[in-house]
Amino acid sequence: MDKDRIEARLDELETRLAFQDDTINALNQQVAQQELDIRKLWEAKQHLNKQLSQISPSNIRSEEEEAPPPHY
Repeated sequence: MDKDRIEARLDELETRLAFQDDTINALNQQVAQQELDIRKLWEAKQHLNKQLSQISPSNIRSEEEEAPPPHY
């Protein structure tokens, strides 16, 4: 291999590496943002569950309160 070809390959590899670094950073930022969004959604769900339980009691009986099925 001649020197020009080796330099061209090195330039191409450095360019690819720079694009990969940019892509990895962008993906990392996206994952971090999604983690924040998931936490906010989870907290909102918890808040809604709490509000719902305060508004109306559950219509589902516990196993102890439930009568056995007729075939027993």
